[in-house]
Amino acid sequence: MERQFPKNVRQIGNVSDEPKIYVEDYVDTYLNQLKEKAAKEPVMAVLAGEIVTQEGQEVVYISGAVRVEEVKTENGKLEFDIEASDRAEELRKEHFPTCQTIGWCLIESGNLMGQEQEAARIHERFFAKANSIFIHKDAVENEEVFYAYKFGELMQMGGHYIYYEKNPDMQNYMIHARRQIGVTPSEVVEDRAAKDFRSAIREQLEAKEHHQNSRFVYAASILLIVVVLAMGISTMNNYDKMEAVQTSLETLSQTVTEPKQKAETLSGKESKKDTQSVQKTGTVPEISTVQEQLGDEEYYEVVKGDTLDRISEKVYGDASHVDAICRMNGLSDGNLIYIGQKLLLP
Repeated sequence: MERQFPKNVRQIGNVSDEPKIYVEDYVDTYLNQLKEKAAKEPVMAVLAGEIVTQEGQEVVYISGAVRVEEVKTENGKLEFDIEASDRAEELRKEHFPTCQTIGWCLIESGNLMGQEQEAARIHERFFAKANSIFIHKDAVENEEVFYAYKFGELMQMGGHYIYYEKNPDMQNYMIHARRQIGVTPSEVVEDRAAKDFRSAIREQLEAKEHHQNSRFVYAASILLIVVVLAMGISTMNNYDKMEAVQTSLETLSQTVTEPKQKAETLSGKESKKDTQSVQKTGTVPEISTVQEQLGDEEYYEVVKGDTLDRISEKVYGDASHVDAICRMNGLSDGNLIYIGQKLLLP
């Protein structure tokens, strides 16, 4: 099945050039977190994803990134050799086995002016593939520039897209990277978001089908009433038959109204049950209980009823950590969280 363009995207800059570049949100978050490591020396990451032709356009999807630990600088120049390249490729295959190596990212304090030739040399030697990507991020000025390898050279691009999709491989790699530096988040659990989504869709379809059936029964009842009335009118001169028509109408009326009363009763019970459920689940757990559950872990899974304010109060005792949670997870809108989402905690 041919891949479709992502529907939930955010445009950065002018995207009129080709290839069209799509960066998955978790990848963008991870690369921005690496800026903190680039204060003293440059940080390099290898990009994983795919380069495709889609609806007549050249498109690059960046769905993964792994940090290159072996990168060095000598006399102010970036050093990246074949051993570092092989190690980066091993990490890419380990964490993103279904993706290709499609470029790299350099994060440093300052612009690229002093490293342009060295960056071009590294790209030409290790990433020289048509439409492969080089990203330069300035950790001081918080700026970034995207380049695409076209016509044998790196050409600056005007902009790119950030897209939002489930990306368990990148989430798992971010958790793995945090363990490597001594932080122990919770074990990766099955993502229930997809199950919840499918369940919601199934319930909607069932409700729609039930509504359609109710409309059919109602229409059939009206038709039957019309038929009975026609029969009654044709026999108005016959008293006995008129009584029979009246009895039929009363019976039919009871038949139509009883299901409606039952439905209203059931609806009332369900409403009461939902209210009780909200009252039960609406209680905010004690802070000590949440902290005991988390222990030294830096990872939280969103449950029903959670908001970032609520999560901050659960874990820290107040809502002052909402902005920190947003920055850690690359959330531009704190309301865009879903049940089962795994949030890294600051």
